[in-house]
Amino acid sequence: MRLHRWDDIAVEIMNPSFARQVVHTDRITIAKLELRKGGHVPLHHHENEQVSIVFSGKLLFHSEGRLIEVNAGEALQIPSHVPHAVDVLEDSFVFDLFAPVRSDWLSGNDAYLRQADQES
Repeated sequence: MRLHRWDDIAVEIMNPSFARQVVHTDRITIAKLELRKGGHVPLHHHENEQVSIVFSGKLLFHSEGRLIEVNAGEALQIPSHVPHAVDVLEDSFVFDLFAPVRSDWLSGNDAYLRQADQES
């Protein structure tokens, strides 16, 4: 077993509207996210199944012609390889869970997040 303390994990500022802390285990990636109103994550997809749990705030997911609003107290399951984008409707605190581990995050191949920014 291994204990992870969020207070000991560095906060990565990905862009002006997106900050994250990440724990990679043997089989999953856990991301603690702070998102600012007006932020946008561009359309992307990945092999990982994703569960986004909104603890506070509100997000709007765009996927395959659908708009799905996810509010505090709700979780959205995104299957592997499904394209999705996100608009941050309110300042939000979110946990994202990914299985398997996000190898692109480990390698630093996550430029779409580093370039995502607030919409004009």
